[in-house]
Amino acid sequence: MVLFYFIVFAAFIVYSINRLTNTLCLVREIPEERQDKVFRFINVSILILLISSFVEITISI
Repeated sequence: MVLFYFIVFAAFIVYSINRLTNTLCLVREIPEERQDKVFRFINVSILILLISSFVEITISI
């Protein structure tokens, strides 16, 4: 049950962060070539944070 709620939460977080990243790229006028690197870096960072949060939650339960 915790897994289901965490997946929904994670999807919302990733979607929100990607929207903010897209806005950042548009406002800062980051070239198309660099946008892939920016998105990849931010998504990998968020994924690491979400995995560590999930592990911490499952250990504490």
